[in-house]
Amino acid sequence: MKKLFFVVFMLTFCLTINAQTDNSLYNQGSSKPQISFEKTLHNFGSVKKKADASFEFVFKNTGKGPLIVSNVTTSCDCTTPVWPKEPIMPGKTGKIKVGYDTKDLGIFNKTITVYSNGVTNPVTLTIQGDVYE
Repeated sequence: MKKLFFVVFMLTFCLTINAQTDNSLYNQGSSKPQISFEKTLHNFGSVKKKADASFEFVFKNTGKGPLIVSNVTTSCDCTTPVWPKEPIMPGKTGKIKVGYDTKDLGIFNKTITVYSNGVTNPVTLTIQGDVYE
């Protein structure tokens, strides 16, 4: 009886281990999009108060499916993002324009979070600088 129990246990164990799959093998041929930014940090340096502080983060769809940027959020209301609403096809590029309101003096470090249907989701972008009088 103990031998039968042991055989059933080992058979169940082996089947369970064998049922585990390595998803990395399946993702190699995936048709999912992938968002890849040229840079994820922009330093404005010193910016005069009330001056224009905007930057375009350029990205490329390096995946195999259409990339949709569904939302872009910022760490404060002083930062405004504009992003493409239409799908970005594989191999094509897009831009996320970020503006910073330079009404307040001092050093700033703000984050922009990009949500998409890409494999890497979300992606965090950063702008920083120093506003002077």
